[in-house]
Amino acid sequence: MEKGYLIIIGGAEDKEKECEILKEVVRIYKTKEGPLVILTAATDYPREVGDNYTSVFKSLGVDNIKVVDIQERDMASNKCNIDIINEAGCIFFTGGDQIKITSLIGGTPFYEALRSAYLDGCLIVGTSAGASCLSPTMIVAGDDDSSPRKCTIKMSPGLDIIRGVIIDQHFAQRGRIGRLLAAVAQNPEILGIGIDENTAIVIEGEDYFRVIGEGAVTVVDGNYISHTNVSELTQDEILAITDVHLHILPRGYSYGLKSKTPITKEQCKEEKHENH
Repeated sequence: MEKGYLIIIGGAEDKEKECEILKEVVRIYKTKEGPLVILTAATDYPREVGDNYTSVFKSLGVDNIKVVDIQERDMASNKCNIDIINEAGCIFFTGGDQIKITSLIGGTPFYEALRSAYLDGCLIVGTSAGASCLSPTMIVAGDDDSSPRKCTIKMSPGLDIIRGVIIDQHFAQRGRIGRLLAAVAQNPEILGIGIDENTAIVIEGEDYFRVIGEGAVTVVDGNYISHTNVSELTQDEILAITDVHLHILPRGYSYGLKSKTPITKEQCKEEKHENH
């Protein structure tokens, strides 16, 4: 089966001016069939958020838009909602609270339909909380703008759409490098990806992602950690981590998810030239 595209947004994407990220969503969506589905499960204001995104996507040339609002878990077994997901060309997770998403749809027929849609080629997009929930393990709380410490970060199972990574959003704006380092120290086999606001990664297949938008993507690779005191600490003590690999990638750069290597703008241009 062909896996679909993923666009994972760090939140606060531009909806009024250049709309670079949402235009990329529309560009890829238009290669698919079926409606663009806006999933508002994460937010406490589903009508307002659904109407806002509907207006923006209509202004970008999308006519076939459906909003699915799941506010109770039994709604994730509703046949009409599942049928919409089965027909979708794009499923767009809005921001809000990622725990709401996983607690409402995790393990339900709706979730199974969502995962099948992705495996069959559907475009899955998540912004803010909708970004964090796509990984197998998600950060749900933690101290912003502080040194990494044990037990100051809370993690929970995510939707497991993209594997082998943990995603944090609003990254530079909220000073979240410490909590991403803490997450990777506790799970060094998982790649940490921090995405700034109005910035996104576009994942095509499983081999690599490319960066779009105005900010940067921070990649934390814990595979080469030579020492950490994470297992020795009591609560709230500062972590020691040595030899962690850190990459900062702005627009035009890519990253090999299998090779665990950054790809510069020049290398991306050379690869495109060779493919043509």
